Amino acid sequence: MKNYFLLFLFLSCFGFTQAQTDSKAKTLVIGQFDRPEERYAIEVAVTDLFSKNGIPAVPSLNVIKQGANPSILATDSIQEILNSMGITSFAIVNVRGYDRRFKISEKETPLSEVLMRTSIYHVYREEATSVSFEFILFKENKIYYRDILKCGNVSDRDSVIKRIRKKLPKRISKKWPKN
Repeated sequence: MKNYFLLFLFLSCFGFTQAQTDSKAKTLVIGQFDRPEERYAIEVAVTDLFSKNGIPAVPSLNVIKQGANPSILATDSIQEILNSMGITSFAIVNVRGYDRRFKISEKETPLSEVLMRTSIYHVYREEATSVSFEFILFKENKIYYRDILKCGNVSDRDSVIKRIRKKLPKRISKKWPKN
């Protein structure tokens, strides 16, 4: 309960100042990774790419504390605070798997359930030559788009980030819906 109060207080203060300066709708980028350095690297890279492609974005690390459970973002009170900050949509990024073609799930999953998931994969695995990332985009707590981005020919975490930075902008401009 104490953590929720501190988070609420932080979001209230941050939200009040942000709502006065930015009125354009933003997307909150949430990386579902166990390792903080992987979460940080993916969130920053995806936020940067979104911003360069005309999608105002904020990494979740700017909103919730490191180690905090992201499922609190689905609560009504936090949703109101996020709306006052101009955050109207969510982009959840996770690793779907390695070295295979994965299909996009058709299952309609609520935001709260997706936020409670934990990652069983890392950004890079030693034996893998490719990594498939899943992007789930939510607006008004409903999925409005899903995509799988396969990054091949990877040899370490840095090469995975490099591939995302190269492939994602093309994918956004060609396949993703315009908001």
